[in-house]
Amino acid sequence: MSESEINYARAFTELQAIVSEIELGQISVDILSEKVKRAAELIAVCKTKLSSTEEDVNQILKELED
Repeated sequence: MSESEINYARAFTELQAIVSEIELGQISVDILSEKVKRAAELIAVCKTKLSSTEEDVNQILKELED
């Protein structure tokens, strides 16, 4: 699945799982770098989707005011 196809809920859930693994010490040092890189990708996906949604909502509100 490409990053453009992943939805916010799936990205956020995967990100939460990675954070939990890190917090619980369940990730070996050998794969920690991979997990951190994936977390950064997921954060970028979430930020993009949140920004897009915010723009859409603001546009709708602006149209309602007119």
